[in-house]
Amino acid sequence: MKKRLGLVYGGKSAEHEVSLSTARAVTEALDLDKYEVLPIYITMQGEWLKGDPLTGPVSTIEALRLKSEQPQPDHIGSFLQGDMPDVILPLLHGTNGEDGTVQGLFEVLNIPYAGNGVLASSAGMDKVVMKQLFAQAGLAQVAYVHFIRSMWKEHAEQLLDQAEQELSYPMFVKPANLGSSVGISKADDRESLKKAIELALKFDRKIIVEQGIVAREIEMAVLGNDNPKVSVAGEIRPVADFYDYEAKYKDQSTELSIPAEVPDTVAEHMKDMAIRAFKVLDCSGLVRADFFVTADDEVWINEVNTLPGFTPTSMFPLLWQKSGLTYPELIDQLIELAVERHTEKQQLQYTMD
Repeated sequence: MKKRLGLVYGGKSAEHEVSLSTARAVTEALDLDKYEVLPIYITMQGEWLKGDPLTGPVSTIEALRLKSEQPQPDHIGSFLQGDMPDVILPLLHGTNGEDGTVQGLFEVLNIPYAGNGVLASSAGMDKVVMKQLFAQAGLAQVAYVHFIRSMWKEHAEQLLDQAEQELSYPMFVKPANLGSSVGISKADDRESLKKAIELALKFDRKIIVEQGIVAREIEMAVLGNDNPKVSVAGEIRPVADFYDYEAKYKDQSTELSIPAEVPDTVAEHMKDMAIRAFKVLDCSGLVRADFFVTADDEVWINEVNTLPGFTPTSMFPLLWQKSGLTYPELIDQLIELAVERHTEKQQLQYTMD
């Protein structure tokens, strides 16, 4: 009997288009003899729209932008539970997608869903909280400073002074709660640092300023629940100064080298760090761990992505393909891991005898 799979994508996020690209790629990989796939589209305005079960892969992104031609339930619970998917596959990137909010909704509705839970999603989304947890786990990372919008409005010059005292140029400025390199800038002097901060604050109330270092960008994919496994390493070689949004999704000149040429000792060290990061955030399902590796093979963890992209050029599926796991097999495993975690939760006792 087919599993009913709810594909949730879109969302009120700066990464809406990335989510659509991921959803289209996933429809091409799903075995429709195994799954009945229900498209569930969240518009930029936050409206939830449910389409008819798919009869084949979706060939264009535009076909995924469902229209509200039919009456939709007013209540999200009845919306999702009307057809009651066996499993939800969340493909929402950014705010209200990978930050734990929609995961909390699925938890309340008691619907199995693939990927990370509320805590891991929210902690992994906030780069400051994530780095603080990494520090507790003893994971090496570059120096950084962070602050919120109100602090910037009141003490801009002092915060610029602090960044210049604790870090050196170049610096990278990032919104604390966005992915896909949205709103990230490189700063080479005080004036460009100020502009980069102003840009990042358009996307989030909290920002982080990180020390720039000369290093290779290496990534590894993690898959599992309590006993995760790690893929081969992959290297990103962007033509631009860094791996920004354009390089990830529009510029085809970025080179991906899989497997990356790193010494076995370095690869093992990164695998250990990836699993430690996975466990300190209490992750489940999947994570992509990003590292910096210097010329003398020093390893720094940059961040983890708790809901990495599944576009044709995304590293997560490519890393697993090079590790012997095909795209359809990868999705099958994510769904199996979702069911496994949900089944375990149903065994918990919530009342005293």
